Amino acid sequence: MKRSMKYTMLATATTFAMGGSVLAGSLEEPIVEPVMTAPVVVPDMGGNWTGFYTGLQLGYGDADGPGALDGDNGSYGFHAGYDYDFGKFVLGGELDYDKTDIDLNGGAATIDSVARAKIKGGYDLGNTLIYATGGYALADTSGGDEDGGFYGIGMSYKVSEQYTVGAELLEHKFKDIGGTAGNDLDATTFTLRGSYRF
Repeated sequence: MKRSMKYTMLATATTFAMGGSVLAGSLEEPIVEPVMTAPVVVPDMGGNWTGFYTGLQLGYGDADGPGALDGDNGSYGFHAGYDYDFGKFVLGGELDYDKTDIDLNGGAATIDSVARAKIKGGYDLGNTLIYATGGYALADTSGGDEDGGFYGIGMSYKVSEQYTVGAELLEHKFKDIGGTAGNDLDATTFTLRGSYRF
């Protein structure tokens, strides 16, 4: 009797001890090791093109009119404008002037200069801006002033925050040259540009 009671008490104590340790283990929260991760950085591909700018340009012009009213020559000039950067889209306006000396029909007439008032709309690629442009052009010729429209494309690249280089290709349409109906002149210009941004 004493022996069986002794075994019963031992078995009960053992069961209680084992159950207690199991119960205690179930009450403990699991230890979670912290995981270190690098912060996710999303690159900003946009630049800041907002502001005034001015600069110089060198180029080439080719005029093609009716009959033998054709000619080509180099040009040089200056430009000034303002851009506003909306994030990825850039809108701007510009005035520019090119001095040239294009002989038409072997010197029967000449184009001495071209002035332009432009609007520009383009896409901000960071240090590069690509854009379309168009507007009003006024050509000073030996026969008087001729006005018309133009359109084209351009590109600017930031060498630094202040300095940009770029290029433009423009197509001009001048109608009724010299007041003669149907006497239209097309002129294509290509310019390399350097600008300082404020």
